[in-house]
Amino acid sequence: MNLRTLVVGPVSCNCAIVACPETGEAAVIDPGGDGDVILAAIKDMGVTVKYLLHTHGHFDHIMATGELAAATGAPILLHQSDRPIYEGLPRQARIFGFEAVAPPAVSEWLRDGQVLGIGTLSVQVLHTPGHTPGSVSLYFGSQEALVFAGDTLFAHSVGRTDLPGGSLEDLQKSIRTKLYTLPAATRVIPGHGRETLIGHELQHNPYVTALPANASP
Repeated sequence: MNLRTLVVGPVSCNCAIVACPETGEAAVIDPGGDGDVILAAIKDMGVTVKYLLHTHGHFDHIMATGELAAATGAPILLHQSDRPIYEGLPRQARIFGFEAVAPPAVSEWLRDGQVLGIGTLSVQVLHTPGHTPGSVSLYFGSQEALVFAGDTLFAHSVGRTDLPGGSLEDLQKSIRTKLYTLPAATRVIPGHGRETLIGHELQHNPYVTALPANASP
């Protein structure tokens, strides 16, 4: 796997370009701004973008989506439960003091358990609601033991649940049943901040601990 991460946009979103070294096919995950920077990285890597993947629909993860879609022709993928959030980009941005135009239509709705091919790479979609109703994590388990967790799980923290559509109960369930069940050595690249490991968060995250052995999810 060829991987390049970029910190982009007004609130420092982790955008990733994941590419297959054999075919040059790539996916851009969470193009949250600075479209020119992302496009320059794509050109430097010499890859062809197959998908624009989004962990959720908040403005700081989609602000360069329209620019990248226009430049690459790649389809836009998002979970359908985040459609109202995604389509409300201009209103979202204004609330936080930014200006943005309405994004282009989503090309395909992501589904829990869906597997997408990127050349010889494969990524599994894990529906991990809580931060937003349509939040997903993107798991490259067969190649790198790597998961892009969006704003669901951070190093020693979790995503906020006080925005419209957020649910602390759903967030805790998503982390415990979808993320903490991944191999302990799985690298976690969150939507913001430094990366971590599933095993480390399972043991040390102060917000969501592992379930006791006799408890149910």
